[in-house]
Amino acid sequence: MSTVLVLAAHPDDEVLGVGATLARHVREGDAVHAVVFAEGASSRYREGLAEELSKSARRAAQVLGLASLELWSLPDQRLDTLPLIEVVQRVETVVDGLRPDLVYTHFPGDVNTDHGVVARAAWTACRPYVLPSLRRFAVFETPSSTEWGWSAERPFSPSLYVDVTRTLDDKLGAMSCYETELRDPPHPRSLHALRERAAYWGSRVGRPAVEPFQVLREVL
Repeated sequence: MSTVLVLAAHPDDEVLGVGATLARHVREGDAVHAVVFAEGASSRYREGLAEELSKSARRAAQVLGLASLELWSLPDQRLDTLPLIEVVQRVETVVDGLRPDLVYTHFPGDVNTDHGVVARAAWTACRPYVLPSLRRFAVFETPSSTEWGWSAERPFSPSLYVDVTRTLDDKLGAMSCYETELRDPPHPRSLHALRERAAYWGSRVGRPAVEPFQVLREVL
C-alpha cells in the first residue's frame, strides 16, 4: 500500500486535476490524503460560499474514498501575499506526518497565481533530503486554468498518462458535489467537457480515458 498526498489550492482543484487518479489509487488499496489551501470564496464576495464549498469538498472526498481531507481556509487568490516560508512550513508538517510515497500538485505555470504558490511550496517541502522516501512528484493540469496560462516557454508537457477508464465516473460524481463550481458546456468545468478532456488525453496513448501528469521527480 502506498501513501498518496494531493496538495490543491482551492476546493474542486483536487477533483478537476487528479480526481479519477485518486479514485484509482483508492481502488488499488492506497491511502489517499488531500490538503486544500484556500477557501475559494472570499475573492468572490458571496456570503456563505466558503461554508458551502467546505461541505462540497467533504462530500467529494467521500465519493472518491479519501482517507483524510484538510481544509486550511487560507485567503482565496491571496496566497502570494503570505510569506512563502510559512506556507512551506505548513506543508512540511503534513509531509512529516504522512511521509507520502507519491505527491500530486498543480502545474506551476497556471494562470491562477494561487496554483503557482501551492506548487512552489509543495516542491520545496518535498525536497529530497527532507523526504527521501518520495517515489514520485508529479504536477497536474487544472481545466480552465492551465490552458489559459502564459506558458509559451514552459508549457504543460505530460510525461505520465494514467488510465482512468474505470474511475472517470467517480471523478464526475465528485465534481457534481461542487454545484457552485460546475458550469454549462462548453466551459472546461462542465461534466461534458471533463469527460471529453479525458477522452482527448486518452486518444494520445490509445486509452478511452486518461488523466495526464508532468513528472518533476521520480525515483525507481
